[in-house]
Amino acid sequence: MGSPTPQEVSDELRRVVERWHQLPLDHALSRMPSVRVLVQSLADRVAETRGAVPQQVPDLGPAAVMDQLTVMVFDLFLFQPRADPAAIADELAGIRREL
Repeated sequence: MGSPTPQEVSDELRRVVERWHQLPLDHALSRMPSVRVLVQSLADRVAETRGAVPQQVPDLGPAAVMDQLTVMVFDLFLFQPRADPAAIADELAGIRREL
């Protein structure tokens, strides 16, 4: 079974992750809040779809935040296969532009 994440979203996620890994640590730290907002938003949407109580995504620092984002994007399309790929790709592109 392949990934539930649509290609356009996977492509934009890859761009975000690649850009993140190019950032100096101080710049990454300054961008953490906006990335964490998106991670939490995705986690909340997944929880809502599953009928679960939303939980705070732990802050594991800049080394782990892209893994958290990747997991949340995967989970969103796993549990919400009808989620709008263009909207999610736009959210990811917005984060990338902020980096």
